[in-house]
Amino acid sequence: MFTHERGIGIINFEIVFKEERNMGILREEMENKIDNKSIYIYTLENNISKVRITNFGGIILSFETRDKNGQSDDIVLGYDNFEDYKTTTTYLGAIIGRCANRIASASIDINGEKYELAKNDGNNHLHGGTKGFNRAVWDSEILEDDNGQYIKLSYLSKDGEENYPGNLNVNVEYRLTDENELVINYFAKSDKDTIVNLTNHSYFNLSGHSSGDILNHRVKINSKKITVSNSESIPTGEIRDIIGSPMDFTEFKCIGRDINKEYDQLVNGNGYDHNWIIDDYNGELKKVAEVIDDNSGRVLEVFTTKPGIQFYTGNFLNEKEVGKGGVKYKKRQGLCLETQYFPDSLNHKGFSNVILKAGEEYNHTTIYKVSIKNK
Repeated sequence: MFTHERGIGIINFEIVFKEERNMGILREEMENKIDNKSIYIYTLENNISKVRITNFGGIILSFETRDKNGQSDDIVLGYDNFEDYKTTTTYLGAIIGRCANRIASASIDINGEKYELAKNDGNNHLHGGTKGFNRAVWDSEILEDDNGQYIKLSYLSKDGEENYPGNLNVNVEYRLTDENELVINYFAKSDKDTIVNLTNHSYFNLSGHSSGDILNHRVKINSKKITVSNSESIPTGEIRDIIGSPMDFTEFKCIGRDINKEYDQLVNGNGYDHNWIIDDYNGELKKVAEVIDDNSGRVLEVFTTKPGIQFYTGNFLNEKEVGKGGVKYKKRQGLCLETQYFPDSLNHKGFSNVILKAGEEYNHTTIYKVSIKNK
């Protein structure tokens, strides 16, 4: 095993044996292959940040960016050892699909036909199944348009993969702008009616991935309602007004203020792990959440075209998760803001529509923008 220094990050991956720079984006080819396919690490840079992404699972390996004192830290959780990404159940940094979040009883009905999916979360289906998009080797290339350079990942999810219907062609684009926005564009098209709900599962810690818990991060979510979940984190069908409750983030609030309160949803989720319904949703790109870390001065803004956002506070992380630099990731050491259609939507009237009709295009955008708080 070779320790490969890249900036402040350490990647204990197998020896990188080939590097090339294309239009300013560095591509490194790793010595190991998966399913006889090459594994690449791409580095996107601007004058503030450096983001590394691999075509294995579309994983965001690192996001190094400056704080209020000009010091760079890696603000996403991850591993040094590439093998850990192949076996992890925490989905650190990965593309999630075909269907993000949970499906009750691992069963769906499309056009009157029932499909039994993998039960990989108790009696339920989670994040695309046993081998979701997070464990796929994606085709990849570096492209350029009028807005600059970007990485394009492509994957064909074949009809019957994880028992989902339809040959689904998926493209995901990553772009790092001069405004320090990590832009993720999702596209998909199927030859049969199917369900699609793509997201990214990065765990953020704005003080740095090794800095401890995120309970002092202040969060605001542009939402007055959530989809209520049971003890298995499966929606009950109830949509609840949360103003004045411990789930209320309509104004900035420290994560730790209410997280341990005896409130049914916090008890059921062992903390925050719920879908917030975006206010005044119209399908257009809009800011849906913001996180402030006063310690570092970093601010994370989240924009999306999706109707929901899963706010998760790493409630099931534990010290068995040994991350970058040998750091043991403890409970609530990172937070996720997963833009999405509502969980288990197919089984609830009035929830968002996860059906992608044959021949129609799935097209959504999420932006993670990092800046420094004004003094």
